[in-house]
Amino acid sequence: MSSPALITLDLIGIFVFAISGALVAVRKDFDIFGVLVLAGATGLGGGFLRDVLIDATPPAALADWRYLMVPVAAGLVTFRFHPAVGRMERGVNVFDAFGLALFCVTGALKAAEFGLGPVPAALMGMVTGIGGGVIRDLLTDRVPVVFRGELYATPALTGAAIAVVGHRLDQPELLSALVGAFVCLVWRLLAIRRNWHAPLPRGPASV
Repeated sequence: MSSPALITLDLIGIFVFAISGALVAVRKDFDIFGVLVLAGATGLGGGFLRDVLIDATPPAALADWRYLMVPVAAGLVTFRFHPAVGRMERGVNVFDAFGLALFCVTGALKAAEFGLGPVPAALMGMVTGIGGGVIRDLLTDRVPVVFRGELYATPALTGAAIAVVGHRLDQPELLSALVGAFVCLVWRLLAIRRNWHAPLPRGPASV
């Protein structure tokens, strides 16, 4: 979990998530402070929430300066070059899928290492993956993506569950993480490409 390769991928995922938050802030006409706050909340929110819930204190976002500097850099880049970043939004969505896949498995494995059972650990993995986006949407008065029918939380929960099962079966940690992340990533990318959605209610709303 703390190997240089995984930390690097973790920081890349934070950068991508932070860009998505900063881009929303720019489109909402936030000032530079608001852009940086929303970038940080989006990039770090899921991991911060997980660490608090599993009592992994201080959270990684506060214990390692790199976790704070990466969303600041993403926010500044987006604030300065937002027209170009906006044109690459579909690419950002693809990279967001990579971040989701990574965060769901690393979050689940960290929760498992802190003694949580398989189901709570998988849920913590999902929270790590989707938490930042939920915070971003709530702060900007938008319905969170996970509630709009997009297949987002389900791939994250599945990837996290696979990683936890591998951990429980004493499989190599990196192998468990890669398999779970691969399943989450492929599912999310297919959902983006084919516009898959979770079932929605049909007919008139109940009174």
